[in-house]
Amino acid sequence: MGKSLFFTSLLFLFFSTTFSIHSNISSCPIDLSYVQTFPWDKSTCLDINGTQCCQTLTSLFGIGIAQHLKQTSVFQLPNPLAASACVSGFRNKLTALSIPPSLVDSCMHNSTQFVSGTSNFAGIITTQDWVEKAGAVTVLDTDCKGDVNGLKCRPCIEAGYSVFSKLLSLDPNATKCFDFTALYAIGVINNFGPMDPGAAGCILGLPLESDNPAIGKPKKNLSSKTLLRLVFGFLGAFFGVLFSFTLIILYRKWDKKNKGNAQHRRFVNSFKASVLPNSGQGANGVVYRGTLADGTVVAVKQIMDLSSKGDAEFCNEVETISKIRHKNLLSLCGCCVTGDVAKGRRRYLVYDFMSNGSLGDHLYNEVNRQQLSWPQRKNIILDVARGLDYLHYGVKPSIYHRDIKATNILLDSEMRAKVADFGLAKQSLEGQSHLTTRVAGTHGYVAPEYALYGQLTEKTDVYSFGIVILEIMSGRKVLDTSNSSYLLITDWAWKHARSGNVEEILDESIREKGPKGVMERFVRVGILCAHAMVAFRPKIAEALKMLEGDIDIPKLPDRPLPLGHESLRSSSGSSASKSNRSKSRN
Repeated sequence: MGKSLFFTSLLFLFFSTTFSIHSNISSCPIDLSYVQTFPWDKSTCLDINGTQCCQTLTSLFGIGIAQHLKQTSVFQLPNPLAASACVSGFRNKLTALSIPPSLVDSCMHNSTQFVSGTSNFAGIITTQDWVEKAGAVTVLDTDCKGDVNGLKCRPCIEAGYSVFSKLLSLDPNATKCFDFTALYAIGVINNFGPMDPGAAGCILGLPLESDNPAIGKPKKNLSSKTLLRLVFGFLGAFFGVLFSFTLIILYRKWDKKNKGNAQHRRFVNSFKASVLPNSGQGANGVVYRGTLADGTVVAVKQIMDLSSKGDAEFCNEVETISKIRHKNLLSLCGCCVTGDVAKGRRRYLVYDFMSNGSLGDHLYNEVNRQQLSWPQRKNIILDVARGLDYLHYGVKPSIYHRDIKATNILLDSEMRAKVADFGLAKQSLEGQSHLTTRVAGTHGYVAPEYALYGQLTEKTDVYSFGIVILEIMSGRKVLDTSNSSYLLITDWAWKHARSGNVEEILDESIREKGPKGVMERFVRVGILCAHAMVAFRPKIAEALKMLEGDIDIPKLPDRPLPLGHESLRSSSGSSASKSNRSKSRN
């Protein structure tokens, strides 16, 4: 549902930039008769306020534009007079349906926005231009070609996002990448075409009438006797099945316990045979302070996740961290695995002791936190950058941490930072630019392309690093669950940066305590690293040079609207009628 809203909100922007409609009437190349016969939901436009009508009208007009594309292979209208004529005709058709003309004038006073021009997007005017830019075959051809009703809608929306990302990298300043993607998907790719209610509801986000076949007809009421027979029949079957399942569950618990003990013994034996002598994990656990025989203070982490997944992460950290040594990466002193199942299964990791805890303790713990000074914040950011730079370029093959966050950055007695917890770390594959893998990480810190498609690159860590920079510089959490309209820290920071108020992003405690130019540079690097589009993010080596002032920071590129933006909230109601058809897959 979230991505469908993103798809349709960008389409809304496509049809709503400010221009005036020409009074001269020319011939409109679009047959607008569908406006009065198509099963679209008119309720939002009959509301006296009309607050949700614009989204509906622009999606409805998009059907005509897409039909024109299908017939002529041209994405937009030929000239301003034709565009003005189409908008005027569109208004007349709606007036006949009792839709106030003022709503059309308010929502669609931009007729020249529909006119073809080389400046629209990367020079794309025709479908041939599209093929040259996007390629003859894209993921739209597989995910948007056939029926896109119900659960089949989500893959099409995600395919649109993927193509949008590719096109935007060709023309970063363009504003129509997603609009052209939507029109191409429904006007050229989809077998059913723009006039199909299911296709229009999914790809264009047009709300449909509740009794439309594309979203299912209401069911007839059952008689009382029939209903009672069904209820009693169901209850009898239910209790019979429940009894059977109870027996099965009890047996499986017994069997799982026996197999778990055997699995543990196999794990201990294989671990002892393969682990390196100076090697440890990244699963959740309890950390204790300990002292070795020689007086060395260490941190002992007892792993609490004893499942097969926990075992895999334990071995992964042992293998990964044993290969690396760097002053900004937490060192592992040793590990311990008990082999006696009868006395309890145990996993322990022993690390260098970090007396000042985690970065998260100082950012979020209101009771015991130590207020970080500007020099401390600066050093922590640079330390983390150098640690990541070593993981990405200092070892072969490169290592992607996959879980960079404030609680995985530990501070020593001098408040210098070390990156910790390599349980989710993954080595790159030589000769491959990216990996497709199971998504891991922490909500809010995970890069969009990795969360959506499992595409893991070095810039996945860069995104998480950008989030950490913004947290350090602002003292604000990555996710704001208050009443703020900006849920993500990236959206909130971008709002201030775009308006020229970068100083507002800085934590009040450091605003007057350091060089503003340097502090603002750090904030801008954080925003750039955490950009939603992977193509705009720097590599960690480049980010480090920007932080140190060795290279200039490029102009911050535009980014998609935040999920909490009011334009998306206003359109959410108009998309409610299709929510039953396009439930998200987890």
